[in-house]
Amino acid sequence: MKAAILHQFGSPFSIGDAEPKGVGVKVDVAYTGICGRDLVIWKGGFKNLKLPLILGHEIVGYYKGKPVAVYPNLYCGKCDYCRAGKENLCDNAIILGEGEITGGYAEEVIVPEENLIPLPDDKLEKYASTMDPVATSIHASKLANLNKDSKVLVTGAGGGVGIHLVQYLKYLDVENVYGLTSKSEKLKELGITPISDLKGEKFDVIFELVGSKTINDSLRSLKKEGTLILIGNVEGEPITLLRPAMSIMRQHKIVGSASYTKSEYEEAIKLIGEGKIKPVYEVYELEEVNEAYKNLIERKVFGRAVLKISQ
Repeated sequence: MKAAILHQFGSPFSIGDAEPKGVGVKVDVAYTGICGRDLVIWKGGFKNLKLPLILGHEIVGYYKGKPVAVYPNLYCGKCDYCRAGKENLCDNAIILGEGEITGGYAEEVIVPEENLIPLPDDKLEKYASTMDPVATSIHASKLANLNKDSKVLVTGAGGGVGIHLVQYLKYLDVENVYGLTSKSEKLKELGITPISDLKGEKFDVIFELVGSKTINDSLRSLKKEGTLILIGNVEGEPITLLRPAMSIMRQHKIVGSASYTKSEYEEAIKLIGEGKIKPVYEVYELEEVNEAYKNLIERKVFGRAVLKISQ
């Protein structure tokens, strides 16, 4: 099969032939979203992964001629977390595209049949672009103890997760949603208040998508007893708290958000199918994967970048 293969961290992908590796049933891949996690892996941020790799876990395609999404967490189903319905925290989890399991930057994947989720329709690219960000939003929002009067900030609001998270917050009827981004006009069109810096603003909840570059500014803008939900660290660099005493004295809560459960992935797909969230994305051919990465790194992509693998 044809695949985009990463042979060296920080270097271009090569397009070549590969054998799909995995256990289960074969899915013909149609589209795969490019996740921020993929970018961190490409940069060498996951030191335990061995090359070569075929990345990609936001996969939609066809199984037995029917459109499906692939829940990307290959969970064990046996550990305490899995038995408690928290397979996102599975002790033995493997994410598609990491390790020896072939990901979706390829024409085929082999996955357990229980990881397949039927899609409501065959508009596959909208699901590839949106289901992972919306599922991430669902999970993170549950950790934040939000109400409709919460004043909320999303950093990196023009990115793949951010642009869908701000929409999900509005779907939850949170009235005061702000987005830290340079793409202000496009946020306004979605009814979100854009800001370009955090001077003078105070928030009840901050969803931190950027990580090391913005987290200290975010903490300075967090109210006493406020909550920061740490979702991403796009540079893959260590996070250093410059003023830990400030967060101690303000009784900040810093909560990590670990992806999503399968039921949250299914909920995201349902919301997308019902048109509750507007997918925001740009499509690239598989052979254009290096251009997509370049544009993502240079922040030229608004929303999610999606690879078109086949029709």
